[in-house]
Amino acid sequence: MKGLETLYEDDECIVINKPAGLPVQGGRGVSVSLDVILADLWKPRPLLVHRLDKETSGVILTAKTPSAAAYFSRIIAGKNAVKKYIALCHCAEGAPEQISGVITNGLTQKGVLKDAVTYYKRFAEKDGFALFQIELGTGRTHQIRRHLSQSGLPVIGDDKYGDFSLNKRFRKECGVKQMLLHASSLSFPPQNGKTIEISAPIPAYFNKALEILGIAQINNLI
Repeated sequence: MKGLETLYEDDECIVINKPAGLPVQGGRGVSVSLDVILADLWKPRPLLVHRLDKETSGVILTAKTPSAAAYFSRIIAGKNAVKKYIALCHCAEGAPEQISGVITNGLTQKGVLKDAVTYYKRFAEKDGFALFQIELGTGRTHQIRRHLSQSGLPVIGDDKYGDFSLNKRFRKECGVKQMLLHASSLSFPPQNGKTIEISAPIPAYFNKALEILGIAQINNLI
């Protein structure tokens, strides 16, 4: 894939800005994935240490060696990495009114109910749409999308947990087809040295949606 953006690279890792619509790994019906592209672009192939949903854009960390992969996997699992996201949501009836807060609903993963923690901060709201910064306290499957949906804040464009009729109308009226959830930043300690902080620019389609809705572009808010 042309235009796969490298946000950061050193002897231990490569940080990529994953576009929306690109699966991280191959599987049934998947011919192109980030894993495959990495194998084509780098030798040896960088190793994945965490995941993003296919529909989610933004920062993803890969390791250059097995030892670095083991280290970064421990860092992320041990909550020593800080992952932040940006989400545009619809405010349904019963949605929380406070500017910031935490969602702690347990989430079922592979048939087991597990603790899940999602922190949120609302930056702007207009006509029933709100722009949030999200920080993960845990890393459950589809955690952000599930937690926001359960709280009356479905992510715009989310075809699994979102408001399907609203998504259809949004695509027609605004011309934005992607899910509006973006992994905006990641900070993590390398094995040696100071903490590294990486951010990914907001996709043009995301800013287009904000402009159409009359919400200030996100780069002016964060």
